[in-house]
Amino acid sequence: MDSSESSAVSQAIACIDSFTDAFNARDLAGMDACLHFPHIILSGEQLVIWEHGGQLPASFFDDLERNTGWDRTVYLDKHAVLVSPRKVHLFVEYTRNRADGSVITLHKNLWVVTYDANRWGIKQRSY
Repeated sequence: MDSSESSAVSQAIACIDSFTDAFNARDLAGMDACLHFPHIILSGEQLVIWEHGGQLPASFFDDLERNTGWDRTVYLDKHAVLVSPRKVHLFVEYTRNRADGSVITLHKNLWVVTYDANRWGIKQRSY
């Protein structure tokens, strides 16, 4: 991997880390700031496209906590599987955890982080 690719991977992972910090802080605007729009989500076989931020309801985290017991998300692995200087495909593995640290769910996803409009942002997530 050359230095521009290594830099791209570092920046893409930093973007995911910022997204996760905002998620764990229950900061919807902070999460949106880490995304590029339109933002594409492939959930199973269902394609969801967010044209702009503000797509999650204000009650998102209260609902998540009430319905699942969620307290925080913890990443176990983030590594690049395809890299170019302006786009990084990352395998991400994380758990959704309760306050006592017990695991609710384990997720293995593919996320695409791109450099656009002078910043790195998450462009696509596949669940």
